Amino acid sequence: MAMVTITTTLSWRDIASVAEGDGLALSQDAWDRVGRARRIVDSLVERGVRAYGVTTGVGALSDTVVDRDAQSRLSRNIVLSHACGVGPLLAAREVRAVIAAQIANFAHGHSGVRPEVVRHLKHLLNDHCIPDVPSRGSAGYLIHNAHIALVLIGEGRATVRGAHLTGRQALAQIGLEPLVLAAKEGLSLVNGTACATGLTSVALARAERLLDWADAIAALTLEAAGCQMTAFDEAVLALRPSAGIAKVGARLRARLAGSGLVAAALGRRTQDALSLRAIPHAHGAAWDVFDAAGRTVDRELASVTDNPAVAGTPEDPLVWSEAHAVAPALGQAADSLAVAIAQIAAMSERRIDRLVNPLVSGLPPFLASDAGSHSGFMIAQYTAAALVNDNRRLAAPAATDGGLTSALQEDFLAHPTAAANKLLSILDNTEHILGIELMAAVQAQDFLVSTASPASGTKAIRDFVRAHIDRYDDDRPLGYDIELLRSLIAEHAPAL
Repeated sequence: MAMVTITTTLSWRDIASVAEGDGLALSQDAWDRVGRARRIVDSLVERGVRAYGVTTGVGALSDTVVDRDAQSRLSRNIVLSHACGVGPLLAAREVRAVIAAQIANFAHGHSGVRPEVVRHLKHLLNDHCIPDVPSRGSAGYLIHNAHIALVLIGEGRATVRGAHLTGRQALAQIGLEPLVLAAKEGLSLVNGTACATGLTSVALARAERLLDWADAIAALTLEAAGCQMTAFDEAVLALRPSAGIAKVGARLRARLAGSGLVAAALGRRTQDALSLRAIPHAHGAAWDVFDAAGRTVDRELASVTDNPAVAGTPEDPLVWSEAHAVAPALGQAADSLAVAIAQIAAMSERRIDRLVNPLVSGLPPFLASDAGSHSGFMIAQYTAAALVNDNRRLAAPAATDGGLTSALQEDFLAHPTAAANKLLSILDNTEHILGIELMAAVQAQDFLVSTASPASGTKAIRDFVRAHIDRYDDDRPLGYDIELLRSLIAEHAPAL
């Protein structure tokens, strides 16, 4: 097992690697920071300093003092009362990402949980123990984290290497005893932005692969449509400065280099439709948004997102109540990437229509091998259109949602977790849409290969697809092919 080690901070790529199965370790400096923060919390408790969630209740109960004997019970009760998620469970990689982001937050040394808590969380990752975490119910943070914390105290349920067990059984399976939480630990375990940060890290990894495929698939469609390459010249695209536009333009030129099909279409039209001609602009904008979102998530991982934060020394302890667990920038980044990916999907559906529509394609109607008795990809385009409409609804920003919680104490909600979940749903839809475009573009290539030679870059994609699915002749349910191509897009890089 490859290992990601926390020294100072992690990147979203590190979180995504752990999500996919890499282990997680802490450097000695990181362990020292965790231990020092705990000694500061112990000093606060010993001195009786009034501190939110340590010696007081939480939320609207922040002015209610909790005596020392009840502080451990408060920690446990916070976990139990906050574990009220609903709906389908998060996927294992998503749960792993949340846990990794949570450990990274504790490793900054301003939370104050005991090293034993971090070790238990680390064992969940490295021993492949996945708590049951419902996907819905969080207005910002808290709920997803609480379901993870349930397993640490022997409650809840988890899956260990395929076996679904109670929290206590799961801990025993990996050689651990349930934790008895100490002061502040319950609050720290449910607090912070680990949930939204972890989920957005997974989304970024998926988005990067999807955008790679979007560029490659678009090249196949451009070739099948007999595109006019002048629009993608380096000098032409440089008139609109954008790292993303330049990147996509270079990719299209490389992928289509040497194409006999493109050469045969030279001068056929003055200009192509925008769903073809504006690929560098839409895809490039998405790449620019992707890069900005990645920087935002990396900044989140470099931040302390616990409230309260502890600092100083055990001899001179400091505790600060703040709002670092609120993450407007993170939610806005996920919202922005959701819009960008939804636009990529909408453009892909328009290209699908151009491939199957006999009014504009110059190809057999609906790419059917025997139009009339065969419907070909007629209804696959319906599916793409339906998913595009679903994306349009999902792309409405979560960051502008309202909501008041905790008796007006929490009277502003940034909704980063909702934004991340919406982004993941849009990625699901868009993987299917791109799968349909890929399927149609390869079928179009099948009709064209006898007229002129394709580019080596597009032939590699076509050969990759044809190694997994045959040409479609209305001889099987088409939905199975869509699902297979979606899986290929989600799990493999485009062939070169």
